[in-house]
Amino acid sequence: MKKIILLMALLAFSFTNNAQVTTYNIGDVVDDFTVTDVEGNTWNLYDLTAEGKYVYLDFFFDTCGPCQTTTRIYNEFHDKYGCNQGDLFMFSINDGSDTDAEVIAFEEQYGGDFEHAVAVSGDGGSAAVDDAFGIGAYPTYTMIGPDNTLVVADIWPLSGVETFEETFTIAGINPTPDPCTEVLGIEEITADFNFVLAPNPTRGDILQINISNTREAMVAIYDVVGKLMFETKVSQTSTQINPNLASGIYLVSLKTKEGATAVQKLVVRQ
Repeated sequence: MKKIILLMALLAFSFTNNAQVTTYNIGDVVDDFTVTDVEGNTWNLYDLTAEGKYVYLDFFFDTCGPCQTTTRIYNEFHDKYGCNQGDLFMFSINDGSDTDAEVIAFEEQYGGDFEHAVAVSGDGGSAAVDDAFGIGAYPTYTMIGPDNTLVVADIWPLSGVETFEETFTIAGINPTPDPCTEVLGIEEITADFNFVLAPNPTRGDILQINISNTREAMVAIYDVVGKLMFETKVSQTSTQINPNLASGIYLVSLKTKEGATAVQKLVVRQ
């Protein structure tokens, strides 16, 4: 128990020691806001939190170097956890200095190959949100709870999506990854060839592959952004492999030398 409390204290310190939100403290109720994104959709903060969502805000402007570097990580996080369809909702909030067209261009150049978070420019009312939070540096990434309180004031520095995932411990939540972007380069399932993974979900170590008929095939496992994580050849209807995967969502592809392909989704929970 002492170790858990210490871990949470260290995480909270790492996220708040250099907090860039100057108008709210952790635990304060933040003001409501209504904005219109670059695609013309209108969003209200309190409507989203009333649905039980944890809302993340990314404060940025288009010529900010660190913003250009980290926005793809934020969009990967958005994509990995359901593109605002689950328990998490992600906004990208401009400082108010950029137009819809400039924010769209920024996202196209720096946003990465993911489904992007809802982006709001000065045209859509972002300046008022930026002012309300008193943002002192860019980028600033924050987290708001369903009770409208500030949970994390500054999620920084970013080493990857895992930095955002560390906020789950502080909030006491455990959202399930549900990627929106399909892994590139994976063919459609061939009707006469299929397989079963067991167990699924798995702990990421021993995985049983049961193939519908005997034929030599290559097994390839990809993460949510299409990175090859594991590859081996199988030649039996039932084969065990040990891919040693971290927690997350993966796609497992089997392809025979004749070109038949089958794909299964794999969930790893450590």
